[in-house]
Amino acid sequence: MRRLLLLLAAGAFAGCQSPLPAVNPQMAWVDFATPSPGGKLLMAERLDNQRLSDGRFFQVTPGSHELRVRFDFEVFGGGGSLMTGPVERLCYMTIRFDHFEAGQRYRLEARSLAFTPSARLYNAKREIVAEDRDTNCII
Repeated sequence: MRRLLLLLAAGAFAGCQSPLPAVNPQMAWVDFATPSPGGKLLMAERLDNQRLSDGRFFQVTPGSHELRVRFDFEVFGGGGSLMTGPVERLCYMTIRFDHFEAGQRYRLEARSLAFTPSARLYNAKREIVAEDRDTNCII
């Protein structure tokens, strides 16, 4: 039993360390960032309502796509008696962009202002091309 657990743990760790696939010049690539101090995790969940197997990036065909991401972040207490430490939030955000271009890199940034998350999609010139239009927080 112990060996099985060690094998499963090693397999899970190895899976997390796999390299990103090569960038396909016929597709657009979307990287992720969480510039806010409380941002813990930003992962791809769905592309055009299809669940993804690798949540570290989006690689999409040119044209219109709907991206759904998971954003985990912490909100730090404000000194009140109800909040003595950080509170973790788990939110899903949807971003739609109609003009993905082949060979272009985009950057999806998620941040939070207190309990309110937001996401913006930037092109290579650092221009905002889309913002989240639907946010659903579970915690």
